[in-house]
Amino acid sequence: MSLNLALRFLLELAALGGFALLAWRTTNGGWRVVAVIVACSLMMTLWGVFNVPDDPSRSGHAPVAVPGVVRLLLELFILFGGAAAFYLAGAVLTAGVMAALLVLHYGLSVDRIIWLLQR
Repeated sequence: MSLNLALRFLLELAALGGFALLAWRTTNGGWRVVAVIVACSLMMTLWGVFNVPDDPSRSGHAPVAVPGVVRLLLELFILFGGAAAFYLAGAVLTAGVMAALLVLHYGLSVDRIIWLLQR
């Protein structure tokens, strides 16, 4: 289980990297840095604020409590969105590897998915 949590953490960081890369490559001039900061800040805020109370894979705290299905959809949006961002930024191999690792992660997380869907 701890290896899968470590994988999820790395995938979270990779998703941020994907959004940052896409923001960088689709913005010109001095706005590039602003776009990267805004994209990463938005994703980190969504990830950290909207939680299911007592989620054992997180701190258990939920600044904004949401149903489990909402949290699962948010995670899928951010993590697979990060892979899609890599693809759109031209990092096709990175996108493919990330998507494959996400499938592996969620395949190993069936118990958590069931837990989320029951909340």
